[in-house]
Amino acid sequence: MHALEALRHADLGGEYRSDRGNVVDEFYVPALRASTAYDRAVGYFTASVLAVIGEGIEEFTRRAGTMRIVASPYLLAEDITEIEAGYELRAVLEKAALRDLERATEDARAVRGLGKLGVLIAEGRLDVKLAYVTAGSRVGMYHEKIGVFRDDHDLVAFKGSANETLSGLVGNFESIEVFRSWDDRDRERALRISKDFDDLWHDRTPLLRVMPFTDAAKQIIERSTRAAVDPSDDTAIPPSGAPITIAREDLAGMLTIPPLLEVRDYQKRAVTQWFAQRGRGILRMATGTGKTLTALSAAAQVTKMLHKVGEPLLTVVIAPYQHLVDQWAKDIEWFGVHPLRAYESTAAWFPHASQLLDALALHTTRGGVIITTNKTFGETAFQSILQRYRGQLLLIADEAHNLGARHIRSKLPDSAQFRLGLSATPERWFDDEGTAALTDYFGPVVFELGLGDAIKAGALCRYTYKPVIVELNADETDLYIEITEKIGKLFAMQQFSEQADDNSPLGHLLRKRANLLGHARAKLPALRREISQRREEWYQLLYCAEGQHPLSYEDGAAAEPAQIDQVLDLVGNHLHMPAARYTAETKRPERRQVLQRFTDRKLQVIASMRCLDEGVDVPAARTAYLLASSSNPRQFIQRRGRVLRQAPGKTMADIVDFIVVPPTNMPDLQDRTERSMVARELARVTEFAQLADNEAETLDLLRPLRLRYGLLDT
Repeated sequence: MHALEALRHADLGGEYRSDRGNVVDEFYVPALRASTAYDRAVGYFTASVLAVIGEGIEEFTRRAGTMRIVASPYLLAEDITEIEAGYELRAVLEKAALRDLERATEDARAVRGLGKLGVLIAEGRLDVKLAYVTAGSRVGMYHEKIGVFRDDHDLVAFKGSANETLSGLVGNFESIEVFRSWDDRDRERALRISKDFDDLWHDRTPLLRVMPFTDAAKQIIERSTRAAVDPSDDTAIPPSGAPITIAREDLAGMLTIPPLLEVRDYQKRAVTQWFAQRGRGILRMATGTGKTLTALSAAAQVTKMLHKVGEPLLTVVIAPYQHLVDQWAKDIEWFGVHPLRAYESTAAWFPHASQLLDALALHTTRGGVIITTNKTFGETAFQSILQRYRGQLLLIADEAHNLGARHIRSKLPDSAQFRLGLSATPERWFDDEGTAALTDYFGPVVFELGLGDAIKAGALCRYTYKPVIVELNADETDLYIEITEKIGKLFAMQQFSEQADDNSPLGHLLRKRANLLGHARAKLPALRREISQRREEWYQLLYCAEGQHPLSYEDGAAAEPAQIDQVLDLVGNHLHMPAARYTAETKRPERRQVLQRFTDRKLQVIASMRCLDEGVDVPAARTAYLLASSSNPRQFIQRRGRVLRQAPGKTMADIVDFIVVPPTNMPDLQDRTERSMVARELARVTEFAQLADNEAETLDLLRPLRLRYGLLDT
C-alpha cells in the first residue's frame, strides 16, 4: 500500500462537528480512501449515502475493500402490531428492511448507491446484518452508532450522532469522536470499539440479536446494479466538494410560469408588492380571483432568483383540506413540478419527503414542493421535516386565517425566509389575538383586491342578489332570546378572551344561535317557491345548515331529518331535479364525480354544507341559495365567491339569500334583542347588495324592514 493511502497518513483529527467543519469531506472520504475494510453499526443505513461519500467509495471499491454493515430496520406501527400478534420476527424485520430498499429505488442517487453495493456483494466483499433489541416479549430498535476503518496495519474507530443516511451526514447537525490505534491516548478505546463491533457482528452482545440480511436484499440490490450507471465511471457520483453539473432532467422541482398562463395585471402587482416587503406578507384577494396562481407565480420568481445564486428552494403549501391539496397539486404540475402530497398515512409520504430534503441538501435538485393539510402540518412527523431542513424555505398558507388558531400557529416555522398568506378574509372572526399572530408571522396585508375591483377587472362575473325574508316561529323565537341573553351575560362579565375557541362557552352559544337561524323551519317552504321558478335551469348550488335543528331532539335523538336531507327530498323527489350531496362525509372520489357531473349537466343541483366554502372550484355554478345564515363574514364571502367564478358562456350569477327576522306579531320579544337579530342579518344583506347589479331594487325591498326596526343607517 502506498504510504499516503495508509490511515495514519490520512490526517484524521480527533473530533468532527458540523459547526466546525464538514464531516463528509474531512473525515469519511479520506478515511475510506485510505482503508481496506470498513465496519459500520448504525440505527439506519441507506444506500443513497454512497452518493455523498463519492470518491472515497470509488477508491475503496477499486482497491477491493470489504464492508460489514449492521443496521436496524425502520419499523412502522403495523410492523409492531404483526410482531405482537405473533408473526415470525425475522420475516417482519426483513420485510421492513426490504421496504426501505424498495423505496430507495425511487431515487436516482440511491439507485447509484445500491449499484455500488451490488458490485461489492457480487464480489463477496459486502455483508449486511440486521440488529434489534430484545427485552422480554418486546422488540426495540438498535440505535448505537459506531464504525471502524482498517488498513493493513492500523485502525480508526469512531462513534457519534450520525446515521449512515444522507440526512445524517448532510442534513443534520452532527458530531463524532475519532480514536486512532497508533495514538497512545486513543488505542484502548479504538480497540474496544473494534471488539464491540466484532461481538455485535457475531451475535455475542447481550440484549441484542443480529441476523443475516444480505441474501434477502440481493434481488433488489442486483436489480439496482443493472439500472445504475457503470461503477467505474467517475462521473456517476461527483467527487466530494466538486461542483455538481445539473442535467436537464434534474431541473425537476424548479417552478416555472407556464407559457400559456396569462398573468393578470393585478396578480403582477400583488407579486411585486410582496417582493417589496422582502418576500413576506398576506394577499387579501376576493374568492375566485386566482390566489393560487398568483402565489405560484411568486414562488416561481423566488425559485428563479435563488437559481441564479445556486440555491435550491423548498416550497411548502398548507391547505385546510385534502381536496384542496389535490386541487393545488394540479396547478403546481402545470408549473412544471410534481409535488409531494403529505396527508393521511405518514408512511406513504415521509420517506419521500426525507429523500427530497436529501436532494436539496446535495443540490441535486433545484427545488421541490410539499403540499399538506392543516392537520398533517401540525403533527410531529411533518414538524420533524421542517425542523430538519436548513435551506431556503417558502411557506404558502392557503386560507391563511385558519392558521391563526392557537393550537397551530405555534407550529409555523421560524426558519421560513419567505412567507405568503392567502385569504379573502384574513381577519379572524372574534379573535383579535389570532389575527395579530398571523400578521406577526406572515407580515401585513401587502395587496388587496376586493370583490368590486375584481368584478370591474373581469376576474369575477356580475351578479344579482335577492334576499328572501322568513320569520322564526314562536318556539324558535323563545330559544333565540334565551341564547342571546346568555351571550349578553358573558360579554357583560368580560368573559370573551377565548372567543376564537369553538369549545369556549361563548363559542358554543354563538354556534348554537347560528344553528337556530340556519335551520329556521320557514326556510323550506320559501326555498320551494324560489327553486320552483328555476326548475329548468342548471348549475344550482344549495348551502344548507349543518347538524340538526336545535328544537328537533326528543329523548336525545333527532326527531326530524337534517335540513340537507329535507332539501334533497324536496328537489329530487318532489321537483324531480337531478341532485346530489357534497359534504364532509362524501368520499374524495365521489366528490370529484359529483363536480364533474355538475359541470357536464348531469346534475342540476348540488346540496352542500361547509365543504364548498373554502377553495373548491365550481366555476359552472350560476345560482346559489344560501339557507345557512351564519353572521361570520368569512362564510358568506366564501359562498358568494363560489358562484361568481368565470366560466365559458357565463355572464351573470344569481344569489338567493334567506334572511331570518322575528315574527311580526310577537309582543314578548325584547326590542333590543329583536333589533340586534335584524341588524346582524342586514349586515350581510348590505354587503351583498352593494355590488349587485340590482342594488337599488334590493334596498327598496328591505326598506320597510329597516323602518320597522330603526335601522335605516345599517
